[in-house]
Amino acid sequence: MTEPIPATAPEPPSAPEDDQEMTFFEHLGDLRARLLRSILALVPAVAIAWFFKKEIKDFLIAPLKPAWERLDLPGEAVLRFAGPADAFMMYMKNSIIVGVLLASPWIFWQLWMFISPGLYKKEKTLAVPFIVASTVCFVGGAVFGYKLVFPEAFTVLLGFSDETLVATLFVKDYMPFFRRMLLAFGVVFEVPVIVAFLAGAGIVTWRQLLQFSRWWIIVAAFISMLLTPQDVYTMVMMLVPLVLLYFVGVGVAYVISLFQKKGEQA
Repeated sequence: MTEPIPATAPEPPSAPEDDQEMTFFEHLGDLRARLLRSILALVPAVAIAWFFKKEIKDFLIAPLKPAWERLDLPGEAVLRFAGPADAFMMYMKNSIIVGVLLASPWIFWQLWMFISPGLYKKEKTLAVPFIVASTVCFVGGAVFGYKLVFPEAFTVLLGFSDETLVATLFVKDYMPFFRRMLLAFGVVFEVPVIVAFLAGAGIVTWRQLLQFSRWWIIVAAFISMLLTPQDVYTMVMMLVPLVLLYFVGVGVAYVISLFQKKGEQA
C-alpha cells in the first residue's frame, strides 16, 4: 500500500520566494510606476540643489585654487563664460547631477522593489550590503580624487602656462572635465565591489582572480590612460588605486569562499 501524498508539496528550491506571475504588460506597468515615482522624487531634489547652486559651483572650483596660488598665476582662480547661456546651463547640469545624488536612495529603493520579487532569499540578503558597499566605494573614490588628485593634477596641467601662454578657464570646458574626472574616480573605486560580486555569484574564484592579476595591471594602465587627461601624475594616481583595489577584491573573494565552504559543510 502506497503512502498518501502530502496535501501541500514543498516548494521547489529553485523557485524565488513570493514569486508572482505577471504578464509582460503588467511588468511594463510596474516599471512605469517605479520610474514615475523616481522622477517625482527627483524634481524636489533638483530644486533643492538649484537653491544651493552657487555653493555647489564654489565647491567644484575649490580644488583649482591651491594650484593657482602655488603657481602664482595672474589674477584669481575664476571661471569665465562666453555664451549667454553657458552659466545657466552649468548651474542646471550641476543641479541635476546633485539632485540625482540626493534622490539616489529613493531611486535605488524603487529599483529594488521592482526586481526583488524575482530574487531568492540569499540574493535578497546580499542586495543591501552590495548597494551600501557600492555607495561607500563610489563616494570614497570621489573624495580621493577631489582631495588628493585634482589639486596636484591642476598644478601639473596649469604649470605649462608662462608669460606668453596665459591660462583662461571657461565654464563649458572646466565643468564637464571636472565632473567626468570625479565620476571616473568614483567608478574606479567600485573595482573591489565588482570583483566580490563576481566571486559571490560563483562566476570566478579567488584563485582565478589572482592568476589574472598580471593581466589586470595592463588593463588598469589602459583604463587610466583613457579616463585621465594623460598627464603622468593623474594616470599614476588612478593606476595605483585600480591595482590595489583589485587585490582588495581578491582578498574579499577569498573570505567569501571560506564562508561558502562553511555553509556547504553545515
